Amino acid sequence: MALSWSVKSFPFTIGVHILGVVAAVLVLVWNIPFRGGLAWSSPNKDLIFNVHPVLIVIGFLFVSSEAILVYKSFPGTKEYKKLVHLTLQGIALILAIVAISAAFKFHNEKGIANLYSLHSWLGLGTVILFGIQWLIGFVTFWYPGAANNTRSALKPWHIFFGLFIYGLALATAESGILEKLTFLQSSSVIGKYGSEAMIANSLGLTLVLLGAFVFAAAVIPVDSPSDAYVPLE
Repeated sequence: MALSWSVKSFPFTIGVHILGVVAAVLVLVWNIPFRGGLAWSSPNKDLIFNVHPVLIVIGFLFVSSEAILVYKSFPGTKEYKKLVHLTLQGIALILAIVAISAAFKFHNEKGIANLYSLHSWLGLGTVILFGIQWLIGFVTFWYPGAANNTRSALKPWHIFFGLFIYGLALATAESGILEKLTFLQSSSVIGKYGSEAMIANSLGLTLVLLGAFVFAAAVIPVDSPSDAYVPLE
């Protein structure tokens, strides 16, 4: 008898949990001990910006990773898993919006132009696409719910765009880490081989591995269609 999908994907789901925690620790270490901490309002405007990467990594990427894997990492009925998936993605969306708001707040209070970099374009586009994806999933697969044939037709596209947007979020985060390091190093705030640079680079590598484990777990062939990664079906 072939292994069930949950067994075959178990190492990857465990890897996602571990890598997500590692990424959360690294982003907190970078932005609290090294960058001074977090604040929504402060004379030190850099503390406002620090909210942005912390919420993106923990609130958006980590939570989204867990949401993608709900159908095999959470016990319970399909309806329960559907609700958990929907809720986690909704939380991720809200925290991503707050994270982007922090970046705009920092720019506005420092007198810096908004939306001039590729990173900012990718970030805003990713969150907009994520919001559209969540809304379509909600009305199609949850409430009021589309007809069965419509859901069947939309399901492959929902899965494809879900994974595509997740990959886009990872790429945007990587570009943000690079952009922040470039600013800090070009202004001689940190050294190229200092501890802070190593923490930031380690965070970037951890996110790459996190994405690889999420994609692997999501696309592993299944033995039973009922065990497949089918968000909001």
